[in-house]
Amino acid sequence: MKPVWFIAFAASLISVGCERTVVPDYELSSSLRTLAKEDFDKPDELRREIAHQLEKQCGTPQHPKLIGNPTLAPEHLSRGAEVYRLRCAACHGNTGYGDGPAAKGLSPLPRDYSKGIFKFVSVVDGSKPLREDLLRTVREGARGTSMPSFAQLPQQDLDAVVDYVLVLTHRGELESALREAAVDEEEKIDDKLATKLAGDIAKKWVVPRNKHIHPLTVEPPYTWESIEKGREAFAGANGVCFKCHDRDGSARNLLEVGKDPWGHEGRAADLTSGMFHGGATSLDIYRRIYGGIKPMPAFANGYPKDPDMLWHLVHYVQFISGARRREVVRQFTASSTP
Repeated sequence: MKPVWFIAFAASLISVGCERTVVPDYELSSSLRTLAKEDFDKPDELRREIAHQLEKQCGTPQHPKLIGNPTLAPEHLSRGAEVYRLRCAACHGNTGYGDGPAAKGLSPLPRDYSKGIFKFVSVVDGSKPLREDLLRTVREGARGTSMPSFAQLPQQDLDAVVDYVLVLTHRGELESALREAAVDEEEKIDDKLATKLAGDIAKKWVVPRNKHIHPLTVEPPYTWESIEKGREAFAGANGVCFKCHDRDGSARNLLEVGKDPWGHEGRAADLTSGMFHGGATSLDIYRRIYGGIKPMPAFANGYPKDPDMLWHLVHYVQFISGARRREVVRQFTASSTP
């Protein structure tokens, strides 16, 4: 006999199949929805005009448009919207504000795409990510967070959903730009202004090659000597990393490290857990150290006389990343000894 939850789940699938799927409309951001007369003389009129311009530039959930790429096949973006609603909206929200129904129970919170900021990238801090960065995150997930790997999806779906995430990202950036232009600069919201601001956004997403992170030197061998040099740079007399991550990398002290770009209180990573959200390869860790992850600063120019030190830090981080696992094995082995 099937359990009750299975019967209910099967019934829900049948009912969904028999009903027409309702696609939620895009929403305006909370800052625009709560705009009052103290901020702008006619907030309702402003909201209507911004919504109108957003639809003209970015389309609707049924017919999305990607700013800066008007020739992209409509069916490609529609497929991306469908994959997003099925796989992503529960956490990231239908409009990409990171406010899906499951978001409140998650830590860290799902990414708010509307700010146009992404964390695990292969460019210097502050630059827009490469499309390949977003594709890698969707494919591989972010270990240690609620973002799973979607490597099982066909490549066509991965490409489509990444482009749809860009639709939501550009839409959020355009809304912010329109709001700022109207409220702070007292400009009239019309087709001309919206087209100009959309063009400005498209230009920002063309990342020049000199913004890409390329290692300064070839990675040296992973040796005890390299690990020890990394340890000294991390936690030695002149080290700086331990001030946030603690000398053993566990971040037990939970020091206040400032807010991240989304306004949330940042926390130094527990490097001993082995869960690197942005990837655990040597190059992944090198990019995090080189380019920084706000509020963590960049160390691109931290060792001008010894650029190999960035790799030594990578090796030390890789070494301590298994510390917790080794301790568990040691305790298990000790407790199992006759």
